[in-house]
Amino acid sequence: MKLAILSRAPQAYSTKRLRAAAEQRGHTVKVLNTLRFAIDLTADEPDLQFRGRRLSDYDAILPRIGNSITYFGTAVVRQFEQMDVYTPNTANGIVNSRDKLRANQILSRHGIAMPATAFVRNRADVRPAIEQVGGAPVVIKLLEGTQGIGVILAPTVKVAEAIIETLHSTKQNVLIQSFVSESKGRDIRALVVGDRVVAAMRRVANGDEFRSNVHRGGTVEPVELDPAYEAAAVRSAQIMGLRVAGVDMLEGNDGPLVMEVNSSPGLQGIEEATKLDVAGAIIDYIGNQVAFPEIDVRQRLTVSTGYGVAELLVHTNADLVGKTIGESGLWDRDITVLTLHRGSSVIPNPRKGVLLESGDRLLCFGKLEEMRSMIPERRRRRPKVRKLPKQPLPED
Repeated sequence: MKLAILSRAPQAYSTKRLRAAAEQRGHTVKVLNTLRFAIDLTADEPDLQFRGRRLSDYDAILPRIGNSITYFGTAVVRQFEQMDVYTPNTANGIVNSRDKLRANQILSRHGIAMPATAFVRNRADVRPAIEQVGGAPVVIKLLEGTQGIGVILAPTVKVAEAIIETLHSTKQNVLIQSFVSESKGRDIRALVVGDRVVAAMRRVANGDEFRSNVHRGGTVEPVELDPAYEAAAVRSAQIMGLRVAGVDMLEGNDGPLVMEVNSSPGLQGIEEATKLDVAGAIIDYIGNQVAFPEIDVRQRLTVSTGYGVAELLVHTNADLVGKTIGESGLWDRDITVLTLHRGSSVIPNPRKGVLLESGDRLLCFGKLEEMRSMIPERRRRRPKVRKLPKQPLPED
């Protein structure tokens, strides 16, 4: 295959290893500076220019988009997607993972265990938020921080309030998270490729430092993951829309607590710790998947007038409980079930004989009017008409 690695750091360890692994497998590979692309929207079909010339054809790209160029970088990745070029990490996946708040919102929606987290902006809401996550000590995180920068441990409520007030005064957005004491100074980094963890390491902080990042002086050691940790890592990456990701987890008393999903994980630490060819595993995965470029399903399915994608909840449609998909009558109403979500499990392309249970969520494609009729209306308060005030208009 012909592969492009989108990176502004051709001499970085991760970029060099990925390029070497691709060349060792006989692929044609180039490292292209992400900022030298120009998106061409003048032609009949989506196109890109590189260094002022029309870009040649590529089978796949591997984005290594830095935080500082997320907006432009993801625009370039999105253009490659429109050109049907395969990428293991979509633009939406990269954007979702870069925004720590949005990432937490998405993961919590899907039942991924995480440290208790709160996000507030008003000074009066800070103390209640701290109490809501379990009280001091708390971890304060800048939404834009990376590599452990902007992560602060506040030992008391007053210190936490002072730090948050100071950061808010400089227009910084922060997350307030519970401090998982049993995992102090340690975390797990799992490198997910496709539907499996190809390597994992434990990062241990140096001395009294509670941040275990290697950039903060932490040390690393290989680790064999418990199945629960592997499942949490793979599911978190897939939920974010990433096929190559570094998933950071704390070792809680009740199991893994996902902290972050990184769309451009560094390879040096984990390869040195595990002695595994992680770069090679990434290239092999891309080579196997290159014929199946990621597409925006919702975008493709909603181009037909009157049709769209919607999620139906079985427990709100009592007449569906206990019936099979074939008996549900959905097919007769021109509604196709794409996936069935049951708890933490997903059944893709479920067969007609699958029995529906209360609590099932059906991702469906079909006539919007038919699906809308199956979603119960939300109860709304009937607005009360107030009496006209004695002074309807202000005095001149």
